[in-house]
Amino acid sequence: MEEKELMDEKAVSRALTRLAHEIIERNEGVDSVVLVGIKTRGIYLANRLAERISTIETREVSVGELDITAYRDDLREKAREPEIVGSSLPVSIEGKTVIVVDDVLFTGRTIRAAMDALMDMGRPERIQLAVLIDRGHRELPIRPDYIGKNVPTSKEELISVQLNEVDSADRVVILSKKE
Repeated sequence: MEEKELMDEKAVSRALTRLAHEIIERNEGVDSVVLVGIKTRGIYLANRLAERISTIETREVSVGELDITAYRDDLREKAREPEIVGSSLPVSIEGKTVIVVDDVLFTGRTIRAAMDALMDMGRPERIQLAVLIDRGHRELPIRPDYIGKNVPTSKEELISVQLNEVDSADRVVILSKKE
């Protein structure tokens, strides 16, 4: 596989700072905002967004973790039993603006599963979506509200978001087959 870096550490940081400002602006503050990261990398991105928002707004934003394993529509295709880690929401999402945070938006199926999981936990006033990378190829009518970077890809290419918390580096790379 051939690897090409799309975003380095500074570009990832700048994108997250911009996303934080957009979230504050679009929601006229963060009084009723809850960030919910999809396991695994979405959680780290949600925490980073919360840090930036609290620096800008001088108030804390609640951050939850969402495990969508049980809601995936491809469980039957998996050979072994899925490992369900569990979800954790620090506050009720009833009547709140829940911003689902993920690293890469591709087909939309992960986000559909996340919305199903959230609705089982309560009834938010609205659900918004923040992604670091939107690579296209949607199979469901799902559109992100906040995008770090649009990256047109072929279906054969892979996007890898690497974060310090799990990968010891902050960067985004695209992987394609060598010709």
